[in-house]
Amino acid sequence: MSAPTTLLPFQPATMSSAQLAAVSYLARYSGRTHSLYAYQLGQWFAWCETNALDPLVGIQRAHVELYIRGLGDRGLMDSSVVTMMHAVRGYFRFAHIDGLIPSDPAVYVRLPKVHRDESRTQGLDRLELIRFLQVAQTISVHHGALAYLLGINALRASEAAAVRIEDYADTLRGYRVLHLVGKGNKPATMPLTVPVLRVLEACRGQRTSGPLILRPVSGKPIDRRDAYRMVARIAKAAGIPRHISPHSLRHAAITNALDAGVPLRDAQILARHADPRTTEHYDRARGNLDRHGVHFLTAYVAGV
Repeated sequence: MSAPTTLLPFQPATMSSAQLAAVSYLARYSGRTHSLYAYQLGQWFAWCETNALDPLVGIQRAHVELYIRGLGDRGLMDSSVVTMMHAVRGYFRFAHIDGLIPSDPAVYVRLPKVHRDESRTQGLDRLELIRFLQVAQTISVHHGALAYLLGINALRASEAAAVRIEDYADTLRGYRVLHLVGKGNKPATMPLTVPVLRVLEACRGQRTSGPLILRPVSGKPIDRRDAYRMVARIAKAAGIPRHISPHSLRHAAITNALDAGVPLRDAQILARHADPRTTEHYDRARGNLDRHGVHFLTAYVAGV
């Protein structure tokens, strides 16, 4: 049985029911989500082939439970197991909706419990973020622009890499604004503060159009992988010993906004989260040792 990643060139007449269901399901998605879900379904198809099973017809809940157990036995973290099942569960759900199978064998499977009260990403505190932004500008104007878009405007790596000079040419209500298309193809407009606009203009130079952030040596537009490398270089130059990724900068923007007293609703708008509970996961204040309630309780009981 061929894996879904090889299905797209096939003609529908040559596909099995399982393959056609996979192609139909993957057609709902594009970009990185499509690639991720194709990989996840590919893993499911490969497991079924190894165990002489059709990936769709005749699958029972017990088969899916065994697959989940196998993912854990491979050493995947609980959160990774849950992530790996996103496409598999969606695949069966829509196959059932389309009438290809009489019931959904994955609807009642037991997944590992993942506690998401706090984000595990190691962000930057206020002083580290300030140092990161300062050091970035000393490396190149392109590093500076990337750092500010990630660390102040909370852009994702792919979003920052995709920014074009034309995207921030407009002024609305007295603010220069950045237009972008974010996760899930959702358009967004956000203001650019003076420090951010200053570094973007320095990066732009005399150019009037085209991709904003370029590779300093070749002059070609950056991609997500370039953004990761540039962030790592800045972190090393800034003397930050732990691993820092573009998401660490986005995390820092959101958590520092919350620490600065920005209301949750406004932090949610900054982060462009559909659900405020997602923004709450970024709130370091719940784990901040300096502000832990035990200090106030001890002072109260001691009469200080």
